[in-house]
Amino acid sequence: MDLKEIIQLIEQQKIVAIDLKYTDLKGSGYHITFPPRSLESVMQEGIPFDGSSIPGMKAVEAGDMVLMPDLETAIIDPFSEHKQLRILAYICDADTRIGVKKDPRSVAKRTMEYMKSTGIADESYWIPEFEFYLFYEAYFQNEDYSAGFEFTSAETKRNLPSDYDDNDGTACDLRKGYHMDTPFDKYADIRQEMVNLIEAIDCPVRYHHHEVGLASQQEIETEMIEFKTITNKMLFIKDIIREVALQNGLVATMMAKPLYNEAGNGMHFHIQLRKNGKNIFFQKGNYADLSDNALYFIGGILKHGRSLTAFTNASTNSYKRLLPGFEAPTKLFFGLANRSAAIRIPKYTTTEETKRIEFRTGDASCNPYLATSALIMAGLDGISNKIMPTPENGFGPFDDNVFKWSAEKQSQLRDVPSCLEEALQALKEDHDYLLAGDVFNEELINSWIAEKKKEIFQVNTRPNPVEMGLYFNV
Repeated sequence: MDLKEIIQLIEQQKIVAIDLKYTDLKGSGYHITFPPRSLESVMQEGIPFDGSSIPGMKAVEAGDMVLMPDLETAIIDPFSEHKQLRILAYICDADTRIGVKKDPRSVAKRTMEYMKSTGIADESYWIPEFEFYLFYEAYFQNEDYSAGFEFTSAETKRNLPSDYDDNDGTACDLRKGYHMDTPFDKYADIRQEMVNLIEAIDCPVRYHHHEVGLASQQEIETEMIEFKTITNKMLFIKDIIREVALQNGLVATMMAKPLYNEAGNGMHFHIQLRKNGKNIFFQKGNYADLSDNALYFIGGILKHGRSLTAFTNASTNSYKRLLPGFEAPTKLFFGLANRSAAIRIPKYTTTEETKRIEFRTGDASCNPYLATSALIMAGLDGISNKIMPTPENGFGPFDDNVFKWSAEKQSQLRDVPSCLEEALQALKEDHDYLLAGDVFNEELINSWIAEKKKEIFQVNTRPNPVEMGLYFNV
């Protein structure tokens, strides 16, 4: 929508406020609200704010920045008690009104501009898969003399809520939750409520279902949507999931591994590139009907896979999900329909229209703008340098379960980092591909590493309950 259309919408819907939203480097959300009468002046001047108060954004001595609304992202807020518009903003320099190098949305914008400039493709289409748990109760604390957490679920007998007696016997045990039917899938209607709101913001949903985790793990998957649109919608979708859960007396978490010995929450990305409306990933007769460009794109992602995880798996908790046995990829290779692969080629995508790749490593701790941009940059580097994935370089294709291979044979494959420290070190050593076209820059990468090291320090310096069991009585 342009400014004229937004003004008409404000008048028609009797909008009383505009809620301007943006993210910091790590993807955490922020907002500032102003009256609609100020919109025209805000579109000219922006809204000033202190960038030094936003983690990783700017130093105190040069903190003045402005927020510039992106009117194409406007939606009517489905949760506010007042009639207001939600609009996403770019973080811009106060003097130029141009998106700063460390603004995540500006990184995504530069990614698309760079992709087009290469002549390789002019469009990118994505499907994100949102996996999350719906807990009945969520308690956690981290104090000097106490620490711990507890999550309860009305779907599993293993940890029922304190006020829930399971009188109808529908809580389950000793099974997987994948596609579990009602009445055991207790929150199907709540998922549908989420889906209704997601589709109401012009984001079509492919399907939703109960996931593997018995303690109310869910999945919502969108249709294939153009890059700029889906990266913006992802922020709104995460809000919708959380808000609808709270309205129904539940707590949603997309944390990668909230429960020990249970399935983790991934965020798989399906990716497709097009040029002049034609899918450049399709070539009939090749392996899995993938074009050479698709294979090179895969090769680029796998080559840079270890450094990519610094953006796609951005929490210390992420690497507790990346374990064999939970359908989470720990080896950097690709294969057709292979759920142990970092990149899976869906077997059901048999036409030019549908052919795509699925990157399975990531999770929702990522900043969606930075993670998706980094994946595209790695893939484009693969195409530019013709990085062909082959069994000889360990990238595949492999169509069998590599975790049943001998230890010697598995050792020939490249591992996903085992912790965030490893991922950050890989990013430090391998990030030139991100600098092409001035999409990312050294300052952003250094700031990302610095912010993530703060999180690592917080985790590594605190005793945890497992240590009490191991060492309390030494």
